[in-house]
Amino acid sequence: MNSLTDIDKRYLEKILEMSSGYVLDYSDATYGEFFSRHKIDIHGSRYQIYGTSKAKKMRAFWELEPDNVVAPVLDEMLASYEVDCELNGREAEKGILDKSKAIVARLGGKISGAEDADTEDVFLNQEFKIPNLQKLPVEPQIATIIEQRLSEARSALKAGAFLSVIFLCGSVLEGVLLGTAQSNPEKFNRASSSPKNKEGKVKPLHEWSLAQLIDTACEIDLLEVDVKKFSHGLRDFRNYIHPYEQLISGFFPDQHTAKVCFQVLKTALASLAGER
Repeated sequence: MNSLTDIDKRYLEKILEMSSGYVLDYSDATYGEFFSRHKIDIHGSRYQIYGTSKAKKMRAFWELEPDNVVAPVLDEMLASYEVDCELNGREAEKGILDKSKAIVARLGGKISGAEDADTEDVFLNQEFKIPNLQKLPVEPQIATIIEQRLSEARSALKAGAFLSVIFLCGSVLEGVLLGTAQSNPEKFNRASSSPKNKEGKVKPLHEWSLAQLIDTACEIDLLEVDVKKFSHGLRDFRNYIHPYEQLISGFFPDQHTAKVCFQVLKTALASLAGER
């Protein structure tokens, strides 16, 4: 047994691309070779309690082995994922990757779960108000739309439409960050985290993902590090707008999750408006 939680496993399943029964691009042979380096017979009957696909064997491995056995395996697999993205010109899912790395670090004893929880509690228990939206570095027409969506998000929260709250918060965050980037193109384009195409040129701002906007805004000091961290969490939840993603993950948010996402959005807006 190990300390992986259900939420931990959802992040790991996503980054390891396990929804179709596979694990990354491993074949049966390379999967066996990988685990054999860690002195594990992954194709043995011990790990077939849920089935014989590579993903099901991984789930059994998580179920049966302790933290100190699971951590080095996952650490190497995450490194393999990063290399695969680089060699194939793919964008790594930065937010989910960072969360997965933190999970593996905790398993390996490098991060205290209690300390991480304390950090989250401190952030979430702070009082943040929605700033003067006219101070946001976006066009006035966009500020009006943002105000309407925030009002709708409040109504959805009161009505118990928690998934709607998350989608509205995610859309506002992305819209404000894109507007901020368009108002500060030189700063965003010169940042080291700005996404590049195959020719090494910075992509047009409208092609940037929300993860890239978050990372770059933090790099150029428009968002604090804690806001960056929790904004990636909101981004991850926002991605469940796709019904199949929600089905695969079994994600059904409650009031707490919706309130957390609203808190993250308010904090990001305050930072971007210069009120934090």
